Amino acid sequence: MSYFAVGLHSPKTSNNIGAALRACGVFGAALLTVSGRRYKGSLTDVWKQHKHTPLIQCANLMGMTPYDCVPVGVDLVDGACPLPEYKHPERAYYIFGPEDGTLGHKVLDKCRDVIYIPSPGPCLNLAAAVSVVLYSRQTQLAY
Repeated sequence: MSYFAVGLHSPKTSNNIGAALRACGVFGAALLTVSGRRYKGSLTDVWKQHKHTPLIQCANLMGMTPYDCVPVGVDLVDGACPLPEYKHPERAYYIFGPEDGTLGHKVLDKCRDVIYIPSPGPCLNLAAAVSVVLYSRQTQLAY
């Protein structure tokens, strides 16, 4: 049985969290964890997804890795695998960093895999990146 969770490391705003919650609802995430910012609600959480997808606010994102899930860092760093070439694991914990920063070695060193979304322009915002990775997972594991 496959399932996945999403972690947000130091998102810039509650709007980022609300929009990521929406993506989690659309694609069926089992859980959303957030470190570095308290979620106080957002207009981007149009479906009140926090009532349907567990949202855990924590100090240590990596300590929230679900049992038997592969931690997958999503970051634009050297050595990361391009998303189109990545084989998603059955059970994954996708960890996203802030839009204007990186996950850092503290998090990346604990990830089995690190992936990035190739693009010709600047990087995507946090919620868009969550949507793209989860869509990739959905389409790949559907076949």
